[in-house]
Amino acid sequence: MHSVIISDKAYSGLNPVQFGYQSCEKSHFFGPAVRTHWLIHFVVSGFGIFKINGRTYDISPGEMFIIPPYVETYYEADGKNPWHYIWIGFTTNEMLPKKLPHTIRCPEAADIFTKMKECENFSEGRSAYLVARLWDLFALLLGKEKTSNDYVKAALDYIHSEYMNKITVSDIAARLNLDRTYFSAHFKRKTGVSPKQYLLNYRMNLAASLLIDKGIPVSVAAASVGYCEIFTFSKMFKHYFGVSPKEYKNKKNEHQSEL
Repeated sequence: MHSVIISDKAYSGLNPVQFGYQSCEKSHFFGPAVRTHWLIHFVVSGFGIFKINGRTYDISPGEMFIIPPYVETYYEADGKNPWHYIWIGFTTNEMLPKKLPHTIRCPEAADIFTKMKECENFSEGRSAYLVARLWDLFALLLGKEKTSNDYVKAALDYIHSEYMNKITVSDIAARLNLDRTYFSAHFKRKTGVSPKQYLLNYRMNLAASLLIDKGIPVSVAAASVGYCEIFTFSKMFKHYFGVSPKEYKNKKNEHQSEL
């Protein structure tokens, strides 16, 4: 373990109090324990586990695991391919620039953590140098958050403009240059539903509106929301609303005539 002595300057905002890096032995562990400050580990190589609040996370290269103040945690290096990580500890008397989850995948942060090692070249300015790197890190994370939200907006825009075509979740992910599994998980995390379910909801509700509000025939409504085969459309519509498109239309017309 290589630990760098950091003077606690009691800076307002982000105040570094600990820094170091280590290539761990197989199955090396720490905890259960609590810290009195924030502690961020960035895994450069190797693997391990991180336990917090009753959950266990498998950590791989390019990930950070976050230890908040006064929260019990445990972490352990892999028994075959143990991790090498860099860590930074800090206090703050203000709200963090970004809410930190338990783990963050951000391979781009490798350069920032590597640069942190250069603090050893400073004497009086060591803490100030690490403050700057911490802000670099939060700037990166905030930028990724914006990009992440942009992905969802771009996906919604794509669905809203192309729903009448035979598009799939794979098509949407490819349009955004994203892995399908990653895109689906991220979309659901942000919207509460999977992209497949969202696309279905959008198509079915629009089809129902076309049938009832515009008096569009079933075959035309099907084609208008991306179904070239009326049989497939009717099957999906019945599964979604519990009745066929024709029954749905008749029931709505009967209800309106009774009013």
